[in-house]
Amino acid sequence: MLLPGLGLVSALPAQEGPLTVSQAVKVSLEKHPDIGKQVAQADILKGQVREVRAQALPELTITSSVMRWRDPSLLNASGLDQFPPELISVLVPVPVNLVDYGIGLKQPLYTAGKVGTALKLASIESEGAFIDIDRAQHDLSLEVVKAFYRLLLAGRYRQLIDEIHEQRKQQAELARTRYQHGVATEVEVLRFDVAVANSAVEVVEAQNNIRQARAQLNYYLVRSIDEPTEIEGDFTQIPWDEWNLAELEKEAIRRRPDLHRLRVAERSAQTRVDLAKAESKMRLDFNGSVGITSRYASNLANPEYGRWNVGVNFSLPVFDGFRRSGLVWQATAAQRATSLEREKAEQQVRLQLQQGLDAIRAANETITAARASVNQGERVFTMTQNNYKYGAASVLDLLDAQLALLVARTNLLRGQHADTIARATLRWTLGRTPWE
Repeated sequence: MLLPGLGLVSALPAQEGPLTVSQAVKVSLEKHPDIGKQVAQADILKGQVREVRAQALPELTITSSVMRWRDPSLLNASGLDQFPPELISVLVPVPVNLVDYGIGLKQPLYTAGKVGTALKLASIESEGAFIDIDRAQHDLSLEVVKAFYRLLLAGRYRQLIDEIHEQRKQQAELARTRYQHGVATEVEVLRFDVAVANSAVEVVEAQNNIRQARAQLNYYLVRSIDEPTEIEGDFTQIPWDEWNLAELEKEAIRRRPDLHRLRVAERSAQTRVDLAKAESKMRLDFNGSVGITSRYASNLANPEYGRWNVGVNFSLPVFDGFRRSGLVWQATAAQRATSLEREKAEQQVRLQLQQGLDAIRAANETITAARASVNQGERVFTMTQNNYKYGAASVLDLLDAQLALLVARTNLLRGQHADTIARATLRWTLGRTPWE
């Protein structure tokens, strides 16, 4: 089973080169151990369903035995001493062979619904296992999306830092030229050299952030953590136009795999209660066998030596030391706990949705403010840079303007990243694919 929408991703052809977010999710879903583990668990439960179903089907066995024995019990009989000696001498036992083979059949006739209830329980658990696969895919998809855009953020931030670093090196070179012509002081040159050194440290930190983000994405892609995985994509601000909290809540409760799993667990708990109640009810079983027993192998095909038996076993527990009531008590408590867990999870949905909507609003406001700040910062930096060339601005004015522009661009980049992650998380909360 696949999460709704993942089938399209699985249909995408494998491509070399940079990965898009949908391709990254596809690779992860195909290879990550969490998915394989849930698939294996589903296979285990398939086997359990078959095992439980066997309780309702006939059990047929073939038996065979070869035995050599000597039985002196007649010589130990009471009153044997009163027999004539010549008779006693004839009664001395001798070893004999006994060969037996046959077919046995067992078939439950009536189990008060115990076998049927157990089969229903196994089927419900099997259904839950497939939902667990969907849930694992759903959760893993969100983690891959987050890792993908974390790497994208780290790469874009590295570009900003590289640009600032190059600008400062050019500014330091300009300051040296001005110093050589006597229109700048040595202090200005030293300040630009310090700024270049500081930005070099920031470049190293930015590169380390890229390395860590790529390692995390490689983990989800089941690749070597140092593999040079490349991605392609952008932070695209897509307007969110679904603000009706009540409608979103209904959709989330209907679609979320984890909530669906809790509802299945609730059904399973009710079935366990029924199974516990069936423990002390009447049971009927049919038993029968047919075969041949003979002292000589030559008679093993002779029907005169045939044996057979049929019977019906009846059992009705009368007193079991309150074992059944203990099982029912446990199962009932487990059912109540499962219901409360499902109610709690459904109540949390509204909170998660509200938090998601708030995160999108905050990210949009941050982007709007940051864009205005970037526009102003670029104008101020350009004007300050031109003023510095003609001696109308100090080195501190230029570095301050440059830093302000860097902060504005960083805020814009982080706002775009926050908006993308907020939308992905909200789509995950609604039970949709986390990417768009």
